Amino acid sequence: MAQENAAFSPGPEEPPRRRGRQRYVEKDGRCNVQQGNVGETYRYLTDLFTTLVDLQWRLSLLFFVLAYALTWLFFGAIWWLIAYGRGDLEHLEDTAWTPCVNNLNGFVAAFLFSIETETTIGYGHRVITDQCPEGIVLLLLQAILGSMVNAFMVGCMFVKISQPNKRAATLVFSSHAVVSLRDGRLCLMFRVGDLRSSHIVEASIRAKLIRSRQTQEGEFIPLHQTDLSVGFDTGDDRLFLVSPLVISHEIDAASPFWEASRRALERDDFEIVVILEGMVEATGMTCQARSSYLVDEVLWGHRFMSVLTLEDGFYEVDYASFHQTFEVPTPSCSARELAEAEARLDAHLYWSIPSRLDERVEEEGAREGAGEEAEGEGEAGADQGKNGCVPPPESESKV
Repeated sequence: MAQENAAFSPGPEEPPRRRGRQRYVEKDGRCNVQQGNVGETYRYLTDLFTTLVDLQWRLSLLFFVLAYALTWLFFGAIWWLIAYGRGDLEHLEDTAWTPCVNNLNGFVAAFLFSIETETTIGYGHRVITDQCPEGIVLLLLQAILGSMVNAFMVGCMFVKISQPNKRAATLVFSSHAVVSLRDGRLCLMFRVGDLRSSHIVEASIRAKLIRSRQTQEGEFIPLHQTDLSVGFDTGDDRLFLVSPLVISHEIDAASPFWEASRRALERDDFEIVVILEGMVEATGMTCQARSSYLVDEVLWGHRFMSVLTLEDGFYEVDYASFHQTFEVPTPSCSARELAEAEARLDAHLYWSIPSRLDERVEEEGAREGAGEEAEGEGEAGADQGKNGCVPPPESESKV
């Protein structure tokens, strides 16, 4: 089937494509942007919780360990200073002396008592007495501060563990985007799929065209973002992602590719970023998966292979064919030229049909009318042949 379609594919052999453009978004969804010369670094501390969550795992674990260890050491040192200042360390063998903390005979004992107090272990060997008001105040302070440290650090680790970033790894995009006819219109298409049996709830898809442009006033705008319609007006952007879906962008008058032919597209320099968003069914957290397509990853005149088959009582998805495409007959002209060719053909057929249905004309006049019609069809065919722009067969069925 692919060989047959290749035989009917219009236009010359596809020229070599350019490579080497710097991606704005990597294929795995990572944004290829780094923040440089950020002078006001204190702003990161104003949102310390998000800063800790965004840290790499090894740094998060290091901060987690240091937060507890430094807190224990800090309060252990204060307990030791209280014992040293009251003279408890000098009356260790004096049974008549009432210390601040029983059985606190050095810094190690003070450190262990700090751990027992903050973690509420309470082994019972070292106990604070009621003859030490400063110790009672410190005990209350450490209990409150310890609870705050626990809430903050456990909250950071929980959010970091439950982040749905890894869920996006099982949301896949096709390796290429394709341009072909769908219902008589040129469309830019790509495919998305979900590898898990637990689905993405309220899934939606967006597409952005990233291309530098220059305004009429001469201002250069690098990486200008333009929306590509993937069904927002009709609701087709809301996906029921149970099986792989082909997302289509119809190239109409509102599309930035309206005047782009096959050769013009190959010479262009752009990047298409696709964004899939939804809620993880298991956790209810929002998940976002991203990918991108460069110029050399957009295949003109191709269509995706089918991956869905009906088995005995269920549908089966063959992900081995998820990225595969095959060639189909596709005009090499732009969508605008294709629409104009269709309009010329429709106008020609509209005016030629009454002449064939008029039964009251003389036979000689009918022959002359038929000759004029054939001549007009030849001119229309010549117009359609320009730039490899041939309207799809469905356009003739309108008459």
